[in-house]
Amino acid sequence: MIDILIVSYANQFLMKTDWLGLPFNPISAHYKKLFGRKVYKVPVAVVETCPNREGLRGMETCLFCDVWGSAARSEAFDLPLHAQIEKYKTHIQNKFKAQDFLVYFQAYTNTFTKLQSLRTHFDIALSFDGIRGLVVGTRPDCLSKAVLELWNEYHQKSFVAVELGVQSFFDDQLIYMKRGHDRLQSFKAIEQISKKTAVDLGIHLMFGWPGETDQQMIETARICNDLPITNIKLHHVHVLKDTGLEHLYAQGKFTPIEKDQYAQRLQIFLEHLSPRIYIHRLAAHASRKNELIAPAWTGHKMGTHQFLIDWLNQHQAFQGKQFLSV
Repeated sequence: MIDILIVSYANQFLMKTDWLGLPFNPISAHYKKLFGRKVYKVPVAVVETCPNREGLRGMETCLFCDVWGSAARSEAFDLPLHAQIEKYKTHIQNKFKAQDFLVYFQAYTNTFTKLQSLRTHFDIALSFDGIRGLVVGTRPDCLSKAVLELWNEYHQKSFVAVELGVQSFFDDQLIYMKRGHDRLQSFKAIEQISKKTAVDLGIHLMFGWPGETDQQMIETARICNDLPITNIKLHHVHVLKDTGLEHLYAQGKFTPIEKDQYAQRLQIFLEHLSPRIYIHRLAAHASRKNELIAPAWTGHKMGTHQFLIDWLNQHQAFQGKQFLSV
C-alpha cells in the first residue's frame, strides 16, 4: 500500500511539472524536450487517395473515412504545397506568435505515391524558415524499403516523425471498419520502422466500435506499453457525411458512443498506459460541423477536451495509475 502511494505521489508530481498539470503526458512536453520550446504543426495535403479507395486487393474505403481522407478539410488543401505551408504558417505565427513548426503531411496515405514525389514534398517543406521537421501520416500496409531509407535520409537533416494509422489491435474491429490490414501487419510495420529507421514513431487508435469492452481497453494499453513507440493519437468513432458509417447510422445499425461512455473507456485506457508514452489528443474533432452526422459532441473541440480532463480529474484518474500500481 505504501509503495502504491509513493508511486501515486510521484506521478502527481509529474502532472504538475513535466505534464503541465494535466492527467496525461502531453505531446507538447515531448516536443519541448526535443526543441527547447513549443512547436506548432502546419497541416498539409499532398495525396488524394489510398489503397482502400483504389480497390487494391479487393479493399473498400474505410467505414469512417470521408472524401477528405479523414483530415480536417480546408480550402487551403486545393493550393500547391508551398502555398499551403505559407498560408497555415502565417496564420499560426499571427495567432500564437509561433517561431517553430513541423509540417504535418496528414490526409490519406502519404507513402502511397512515388518516392520522388515524397522527396520533392519534403524538400519544399524544409525550405521554409522555422520548419524544424516533418510529420508523416501513413498506414501499416504502405511501407517499403525505399520509404524507410528515405525517412532515415531526412532524419539526418531534420526531425522526422511517423504517425501510423493502426486504429485497432483487434481483427474483428479492423474487419468491421474495412481497414484492409490486420493486427499482425500493424505489429510488423511497427517493428520494421523501429528497427530500420530512427524516426519518432507514433500510432493512431480509434475507440467506440460495436461490441467494444473495457477489457479491450486494458489489453490495448498493455500492447502499446510493449511497443517501440513514443506517442499515441486517440480518436473516437464518429459519423461523417458520405461515409459507410453514415449509411449504417441511417439504417439504425450503428450507434455512436456517448460522451460519458467514451470518457470511461478513455480513463481505463490511460490508467493502464505507461506514463512514458506521449498523448497527442484525447478524442477526435470534426471541424466542419456541416459534415458531422453524429455524435454532436465531436464538433466541440475545446469543450470536449476540457470535459475529458475534468472527468479524469474528478475520478482521480491519470495516465499510468494502474500501470504503476502493479
